[in-house]
Amino acid sequence: MSPLPPSTDRREPAAPGNRFDRMEWAGAFGDLGTLIPFVVAYIAVLKIDPFGILFTFGAAMIVCGLYYKTPFPVQPMKAIGAVATTQAAQTAVITQAAVYSASLVTGVLWLTLGLTGAATLMARLVPRFVVVGIVLGLGLGFMLEGIKMMNSGWVVAAIGFIGTLLLLTNRAFPAMFLLLFFGGVCGAIQNPEFVKALYAVKFELHTPHFVISSITWYDFVVGTVFLALPQMPLTLGNAVIAVREENNRLFPDRAVTEKTVAISTGLMNLAGASVGGVPMCHGAGGMAGHVAFGARTGGAPIILGVILLCLACCFSGSIDAIFNVFPHAVLGVILFLTGAQLALGSCDFSKNKGERFITLTTAAFAMWNVGLAFIAGITLAYIAKRGVLRL
Repeated sequence: MSPLPPSTDRREPAAPGNRFDRMEWAGAFGDLGTLIPFVVAYIAVLKIDPFGILFTFGAAMIVCGLYYKTPFPVQPMKAIGAVATTQAAQTAVITQAAVYSASLVTGVLWLTLGLTGAATLMARLVPRFVVVGIVLGLGLGFMLEGIKMMNSGWVVAAIGFIGTLLLLTNRAFPAMFLLLFFGGVCGAIQNPEFVKALYAVKFELHTPHFVISSITWYDFVVGTVFLALPQMPLTLGNAVIAVREENNRLFPDRAVTEKTVAISTGLMNLAGASVGGVPMCHGAGGMAGHVAFGARTGGAPIILGVILLCLACCFSGSIDAIFNVFPHAVLGVILFLTGAQLALGSCDFSKNKGERFITLTTAAFAMWNVGLAFIAGITLAYIAKRGVLRL
């Protein structure tokens, strides 16, 4: 049996519109391996109101599903999330308002790049063999991170991994349902206090409130210099170029452009910043995760978006207890298979030895830092074009 659905390595057939069948429901949860850890970190370390995070992610996913009609993902911006949570844990430089200002600046920058066509021009400077390297490196990086998460509970991870592989092509009983159920049971057994916390979950109605007025000039400068600007190369490589490549490879009848992706990135961050959202993007890994577990239309992000909106409006005060039910080992299985899906789709290497070397070098850098991979790939491509690179 193939470890991944056969359809993931070829172009998907045309779909008349969004579907909401069991496979779309299963695929909707294919990106939890990246979503949950970052959301929990923002809430636990920076004490950001869960409502703003969940509400903006939910709304953005619904809009993207309705517009793109593919499993187009909405993810946390990883570089910003990592810097914000680690620095906030060590110093008081990064504040909640600094994160909101990073969303605001990110929104303005990408909306401008999209509307002016600059995003398209920047993407055209990137040869395809560099893009393949970025996607391959992202996939391998996800697999490595998944292994690290699985290391927290190898027995649980091994059972979940094998069971998921055996059911990954089963449309009658999607693998994701079994994996989530298995994870919930394991979480309850390993941490009975989480079950007690779940019993304490109660309905509380929450509504949006504007946070822009809380941003000071200090927060604006910190959010721009330390968070928004360093994220730009990563966003261009993974959340604009790579996601366009992945979407158009799988769904050529529902192709997207760099301009469209840049504009939607700008709009959702501008809207999110106003109500307490964190910086968001469209990651190629997110699409791979949705597709790996069965999603083929925009129904998957819409389903997850509606669930997040319900959690935000009714249960955001108890979100820690809800998310902590799933062991890291189970989230690691999801992340590993997401990476495998992404890496398998990028195996179309050039026949030119020099270009293959650049692809592999870019992939190696992308496992560490996609922004540096983007710069390294472009630099090597320029050197090769001048005939200096000889292998």
